[in-house]
Amino acid sequence: MGLITGILGLPLAPVRGSVAIAEQVRRQAERDFYDPRRIRGELEEVARRRETGELTDDEATAWEEELIERLIVSRNRPRED
Repeated sequence: MGLITGILGLPLAPVRGSVAIAEQVRRQAERDFYDPRRIRGELEEVARRRETGELTDDEATAWEEELIERLIVSRNRPRED
């Protein structure tokens, strides 16, 4: 990178940094969203709330279907090491 390019690019440095941080946050959010342990915990929560009557069978079934779909997607996602 030349001196002129470096000087002209300085105003964009905060933007590039913000984009990099936003990308890291997005990746972490996706890891959490598709974490099989977290999904299983949510499935247990659905079962508990169904048993206590906090959720109707229809609500619990809809939530379980969404969680199972996330679990399937999580198994098909490439691993980040």
